[in-house]
Amino acid sequence: MVTIKDVARQANVSVATVSRVFSGANVVREETSKRIRDVAAKLRYAPHGGARSLITSKTHTLGVLLPDLYGEFFSEVIRGIDLAARQGGYHILVSRSYEGRGEIEETMRAMRGRVDGVLLMSPDVDADSLRNVPSNLPVVLVCSATRGSQTDSVTIQNSRGARQMVSHLISLGHRRIAIIKGASGNYDAAERLRGYRAALRDAGITPLRELERDGDFTEAGGYAAAGELLAISPRPTAIFAANDSMAIGALSALREAGVIVPKDMAVAGFDDIPLARYMDPPLSSVKVPISNLGARAVEILLQGIAQKNGHPPRRERVATELVIRSSCGAPSAGRPPP
Repeated sequence: MVTIKDVARQANVSVATVSRVFSGANVVREETSKRIRDVAAKLRYAPHGGARSLITSKTHTLGVLLPDLYGEFFSEVIRGIDLAARQGGYHILVSRSYEGRGEIEETMRAMRGRVDGVLLMSPDVDADSLRNVPSNLPVVLVCSATRGSQTDSVTIQNSRGARQMVSHLISLGHRRIAIIKGASGNYDAAERLRGYRAALRDAGITPLRELERDGDFTEAGGYAAAGELLAISPRPTAIFAANDSMAIGALSALREAGVIVPKDMAVAGFDDIPLARYMDPPLSSVKVPISNLGARAVEILLQGIAQKNGHPPRRERVATELVIRSSCGAPSAGRPPP
């Protein structure tokens, strides 16, 4: 295996000079730096990350803990995280191998020394569950409850976005508006339910529990919940799903039942994943800049790493906006051009 000594010998420089070039230090002349990199490329030499981390006390790696890796939402979050991490000179280590607070704590302790900071997205996180995490490990909570926590966080305007979408449905004349809720105990789901109920009360409509159906943020969950709603008499005239995956499942159930959307029933979702605009009919949704959410979380984490956690906790909330398409009565121009 080619070593740093081999590169130094062929480039006719010291080992220290080669190390400076690959550590990014701007103290080596450009001509010398180019010669070293040319030799390294010819020899197929790659710096040893573990050895470098022993010297610098940095791994240049960020840990990313997610509740799931399935679906367009998480793929977009990871895409934003990866792009921002690479721009900052970092790699990412992604994991979803945990369930519950105990495993979260265990996983984060296991990451100590392997990563320079952690992005954590979990509905189970609170101040107590982070109490045993090493205090010198920078952490940013993503889409998680932050009450009582002194940890940096990035969340979504969940309640506001849901309130605006349900208010839009009300403005179209709907009064029996159902909701397919997200997973039980999930922070985003609870906030979106709160916004749904607030919009109804704003319009003088009493929220009805029979119109609130459980979901799990999956297409199958939306499909099953829509089937339950179709069995209610009188049926709801509109369905607001707490994410687009459940809304897509609901559209499938309605199509199978012969219910025409939006003529017989309007449907709206949340997140505005890329697939939403290609549905038939195109799906109205509350747009979340998903990729930007991941990127901003990385930016805050890198600031925490640079400041060695010596800063007041940051609280940021990503804005949402309505994207109205055909599924709730908008013109079909909501579909993108080919």
